[in-house]
Amino acid sequence: MPTGSLTGQVAVVTGAGRGIGREIAIGLAAEGMAVGLVGRTHGTLTETLKECVRRGARGVAVTADVTRPGAVREAVRVVERDLGPIDLLVNNAGQVDRAEVPIWETDANQWWQVVETNLRGPYNLLRCVLPGMVERRRGRVVNLNSGFALRPDGHYTAYATSKGALLQLSDNMADSLAGHGVVVLDISPGAVATDMTAGMPMFDGMKAWGSIPYMVAVTVDAARGRFDGLHGRFIHAGRDDLTELVARADEIREADARTLRLRPYKADDPMA
Repeated sequence: MPTGSLTGQVAVVTGAGRGIGREIAIGLAAEGMAVGLVGRTHGTLTETLKECVRRGARGVAVTADVTRPGAVREAVRVVERDLGPIDLLVNNAGQVDRAEVPIWETDANQWWQVVETNLRGPYNLLRCVLPGMVERRRGRVVNLNSGFALRPDGHYTAYATSKGALLQLSDNMADSLAGHGVVVLDISPGAVATDMTAGMPMFDGMKAWGSIPYMVAVTVDAARGRFDGLHGRFIHAGRDDLTELVARADEIREADARTLRLRPYKADDPMA
């Protein structure tokens, strides 16, 4: 049951018109959070906004392509003007390779569009939202990531490359943000049934989809601060025992675990 635990706070959710982004926005609204909805399609954003308002939350829908810096700046400006300072940024907007083909058979323009959406998009939001968080010395960022970031996949090279780069970006930001009271997390929902994933050939005939409501609950918990001890780390919501991760947060930080690293292959390896 909703508790209103996030009342008085403001979130920005990208890709909020459909799929996981829509459900996350509604889940945050149900907990009392005001929501700034960002996406490319006005009609779907408006429908999400109606659902958020039905749960008693304030909200605003702003049509913007996250790959365009000017559009993102204006979207953030409108959210802050209408709702107030941003406490939570959820970088959810994403694309995937249209076909399961090796890189030499890909459509070059579509390949780069995926990378731009999945990496440049979050950067543009971070560039606009983080200055306010740093100044106020508080804030949280949730980047929707994927297991593709951690393992090679020769058929989804744009998606896997962009998600790996996003994970590395979070790692590179983590130390500097920690000094300003801002938390960044990369969270993978696992394989959940959205328009994007359901259309991927590798999931053809998939029956055991992950739970979107569970991913919403995890994001709400992130907004509450449950995972602050895992700042800068990767969480696989679809597989992890989150209670165990939270309990072992100090150990995970000390071991530099849940980050991307090249492993040395011998004692005098330059990467050692």
